[in-house]
Amino acid sequence: MENSKSKVIRDLRVIGIAEGVSFLVLLLIAMPIKYILGNPLPVKYTGWVHGVLFVAYVFAVLRAAWSLKWNLKRFALFQAASFVPLATFILDKNLKKEQAEQALEPVAERLPE
Repeated sequence: MENSKSKVIRDLRVIGIAEGVSFLVLLLIAMPIKYILGNPLPVKYTGWVHGVLFVAYVFAVLRAAWSLKWNLKRFALFQAASFVPLATFILDKNLKKEQAEQALEPVAERLPE
């Protein structure tokens, strides 16, 4: 059974990957279609989806920082990642390792008192 910290990390990973993919689609597909082919619709729709995922990512980072008791430096790093292409993918590697460590946490530590 997955513990609550592991679920928080899993949620952040899923949202981070989705946000990163939407950012790349916006930058590498929608923007060239707009400026090379003159069709602004892909930017409109991809931008809207990316905006929703961006907000979800910000809240997921806040939730993770609170639940996992992150320090300010780590919190800022994860928030800044949403502005840099590929950064959410790079940080996902670290989160995957942390999630695996949480899954190995002894069952006795997860039981409510």
